Amino acid sequence: MHTSPIFRKVFEGVATRHEMHRMFNRHRGNPAMAESDAQHLFAGEWFEIAESEHDYMFDILPPLWMRADMFAMREFMTASVTSVFLSLSIDGQMRWFHGYCDLSDRTSPERMKTAIIERESRPVRAMTRQERLEHIWSSTHDDYRGYAGERWPAAVRGRRTVLVYAGQHGTALKLLDDLTEAEIAAKLPVQLRHLPEAVAA
Repeated sequence: MHTSPIFRKVFEGVATRHEMHRMFNRHRGNPAMAESDAQHLFAGEWFEIAESEHDYMFDILPPLWMRADMFAMREFMTASVTSVFLSLSIDGQMRWFHGYCDLSDRTSPERMKTAIIERESRPVRAMTRQERLEHIWSSTHDDYRGYAGERWPAAVRGRRTVLVYAGQHGTALKLLDDLTEAEIAAKLPVQLRHLPEAVAA
């Protein structure tokens, strides 16, 4: 049975080409990748890019399909999930986005488009706690993030971990979802630290 993904923003701001390619690999190392069961990791994720990155990706390969404001990549990330690139007018301004859509659900690209427009049409720039955590995960170098392994309790194995400063004890790994507000603020870029808390949809 098909389960609709939760559409979720995973990076705040306009990603550079380098950041875009890093986010294509943001789940590298996840145990589900090794087990070829990664569809749920990607489906529904999206982030903003510049027009130049949108056009660059369009020129790499002939698209799988094209519509007036979006196209899909011919190469699939996993199973039936592939990259969809969108050019959208939001509040009278053209903006460009990348998202992962599960094409086994033919409505997925249009639903992602609706979710992006709804999210980006908010009158005040704000972030939910989950968006802050996703931004931290997307922007943290591979050497400072990972997944809970055998040294962790069985109940949390496979969950995402990040390196945090532990005062006089140096650094320690901590579950991403367990970061305190102070730890989240310390890991966010300065321009994002004081954005108001958005209400999760």
